[in-house]
Amino acid sequence: MNESFENIIETPENIVYVRPVALDDLPDEIREQVDGMTELYAVHNGAGERLALVKDRDLAFTVARQNDMAPVSVH
Repeated sequence: MNESFENIIETPENIVYVRPVALDDLPDEIREQVDGMTELYAVHNGAGERLALVKDRDLAFTVARQNDMAPVSVH
């Protein structure tokens, strides 16, 4: 069952993942800082580490691109 494949596209190391985060999933100290919002967006690296937490999806993509990262959406 072990087969070797040629020409496999490797994932760039600078890909980050953008996903919505419900406020209920965040620590109290962060929830206290967001007035009237019900959802924030997180930017995560390939290992799952949260790199940023921002107010909307467009800003998440902008922040990632400004830091030479390639953002993709996660549902």
